[in-house]
Parts: sequence; structure tokens; C-alpha cells
Amino acid sequence: MGKIIALLSRFILATIQSGGYAGVAGLMAIESACIPLPSELIMPFAGFLASQGRFSIGWLGFFGALGCVVGSIPAYYLGLYGGRPLIEKYGRWVLLSKHDLDVADRLFARHGEPVVFVARLLPVVRTFIAFPAGVARMDMRRFVIYTFAGSFPWCLGLAYLGQKLGQHWEVLGKYFHRFDAVIGAAILIAIALYVWRHLRQSRHN
Repeated sequence: MGKIIALLSRFILATIQSGGYAGVAGLMAIESACIPLPSELIMPFAGFLASQGRFSIGWLGFFGALGCVVGSIPAYYLGLYGGRPLIEKYGRWVLLSKHDLDVADRLFARHGEPVVFVARLLPVVRTFIAFPAGVARMDMRRFVIYTFAGSFPWCLGLAYLGQKLGQHWEVLGKYFHRFDAVIGAAILIAIALYVWRHLRQSRHN
């Protein structure tokens, strides 16, 4: 698992370094298409490079949000034309469980279209909210506007965090080095629990 995380991190960093803003948008599109590629890694890595003068934080937020819109559109149309049965049948291949759909459906049913904006500011739910929006046949123009508006502060905040960490890397590095084993173990446990929960729910569906 540790090697997988290291490979994933190197892939993300290499893509951002070689692709620039387009690489950031592409990675965020993958994440928003419900493929497990966490924005919590993508945007801080981009922000770290911004601390070295490679990028502008504002443009990182813009292109990150743009990628979220691009990746969410296929998910929206899956909900629009395939409906929930299609998503329940194949969702397990991207670790999308019935529970995740239930949460997104309840939020959408209770709060209506504006929940697309709010959900984009929340971990996990932000990735799946496009499906019930499609099932509900939400107007595409409003869907794009809400998705971009909610994704922009999320991407901007994560990039800003990465930038600030990058600016103080020399100071923080010696402390991270002392606790790198603990930090690594915590990351591994969190990912393992996430995958285990989704696999268990998929078997029960």
C-alpha cells in the first residue's frame, strides 16, 4: 500500500510539473469522474509548486474548478440516461457504494439544486453529487455554474494550504521527518478503512 501511495504521489506531481495548469485540470477531472484520485493530494501538490514560483494560486483554483466541471459532466449524464440502477450496478468498480448514493440522494431531495454547490465543499460527497443531479434532470447550465462555484473555493483552499506548507518547508521538514512513520501509518490506515468500508457495502448491496 505504501508503494501505491508513493507511485500515486509521483504520478500526480509529475503530471502537474509537465502539464501545468492543464495537468491540474485533467487530474481534477479524473477525481470528479469518480475515479479514486484524491483532490486532497492534487491541489496541495500544485500549491507546493506555487510556493516555488511555478504557478499562481488564483489560477490553480480556477483550473482545478474547471477540471471538476469537466469530470462531473459524464457523471451527470450517467445519472440522466442510466439512472440509479446503472450506477448501483457498476459503481463498485470505482468504490462507489449504495450508501454514498443514498447520502447524495437525500441531500439533493432535501435541499434541491443548491446542494450541488454546498456538496462541492464537502469531502467524499462532492464527488458523487453529480449522479442525483443527473437523475433529477437538473438544468445543465445551473449544474455547471453550481459545480464551478462550489469547486473553486475547495481547490483554492487546498492549493493555498500547499503553498503555505511549501513556504515553510525548511522549518516544518525537520518535524515531519521525526514523525514520518506515524504520518505514513495514519495515511495508510485512513485509505485502508475507506476501501474496506466501500467493499463491504458493495457486498451487502
